[in-house]
Amino acid sequence: MNQEKIGKFIATLRKEQNLTQEELAEKLGITAKAVSKWECGKGLPDASIMLELCQILKITVNDLLSGERVDKENYQKKLEKNIIDTIDYSNKIVDEKNRKIAIFIMLLGIFLIFNAFSVFPTESSWGSIFSVMGLLISTLGFINLKKNKIFKKLFLGLIYFIMGFILLIILDYGNVVLNKVPPRFSYLIKTTEDMIIYKSPLCNVYRINRNTKNEYYIVDTKKEYTEENVPIIPFNRDKSGIENLIHYKNSYVGNNSNDSHLIDNLPLAEYGYVFEIDTANLGLTIDYHITDWYVNGNHYLEKSLLYNSVSIFTLINNVKQITFNFSGNTYTVTRNQVEELYPHFKDISDKEINQNNFNEYLESKMNDNDFVLNIFQKIFVN
Repeated sequence: MNQEKIGKFIATLRKEQNLTQEELAEKLGITAKAVSKWECGKGLPDASIMLELCQILKITVNDLLSGERVDKENYQKKLEKNIIDTIDYSNKIVDEKNRKIAIFIMLLGIFLIFNAFSVFPTESSWGSIFSVMGLLISTLGFINLKKNKIFKKLFLGLIYFIMGFILLIILDYGNVVLNKVPPRFSYLIKTTEDMIIYKSPLCNVYRINRNTKNEYYIVDTKKEYTEENVPIIPFNRDKSGIENLIHYKNSYVGNNSNDSHLIDNLPLAEYGYVFEIDTANLGLTIDYHITDWYVNGNHYLEKSLLYNSVSIFTLINNVKQITFNFSGNTYTVTRNQVEELYPHFKDISDKEINQNNFNEYLESKMNDNDFVLNIFQKIFVN
């Protein structure tokens, strides 16, 4: 069926009837734009108005579909061909419409997945539920994108869903690694006194000190940790762990920017502070904006001051004394006291800081209340 030929034929007959596109459109109860579309060969009249159009143009439907007036000798032959062409054309229109609907459904599913990732927090199960729903909707659109036998449709749909689900898991994994958040697609969530454990296909995530100022995540991509050996400390390990603190190692106290960054990443900084440097006596004074007893649940004060002292003496080579001021009390510690009384201090703070020793002899010791209280009472002057 030659749409361009039919369009030119309609335009010629309209002019023979001395009708404008607007006048013909008015007689048919349609828009002039629709008539223009026919005459440009970009579409055909709808079947519901085709007979009325032929009456106005004084032709038969067979003539219209042929794009010319058909003589009697060829009428039957043309009629049969036009019927077949019309059926083919109708099928193409239906297929194209179905294809557009299928594409819309696919995009709707993808849009739902995007919103599930954007709107719901990672720890909410609704994010995974809506993303899987979106994937199912998108798969439904994909299945109906092309005409295939039912078994082939189901097979291709299954492949599409599996590949899509794998992609969702990979995207979720990337978000977990980059942003250190709970995975959306966890097959097991376990809550203990100290943490929440999320087990997902590509990694395990440990959420420690949850809902506190010191909450931190350990993303275990190698799945080497267990509930028993995962590093747990009362501080935010992302900030206060040696892997971060070592960036602020400095030979001399007095580098205000470096000293500030170091103190800002140590425990108790979350309550606010100011600090002063005594360059003459190589001393450091930190004034915290909090009362000491206020932060001393589970000996948090002693753990923080001990951890901060060893960390500062390890990372700033020449500082000799540190004073920690609170609205209630003042605590002072010297390098000599720490070197003499803190076990394995030299193993931690040798010429090159040994990060493994730091974790073993300082970080992990913060979970031992008896050790902390014993060392604290020995080396701190209140």
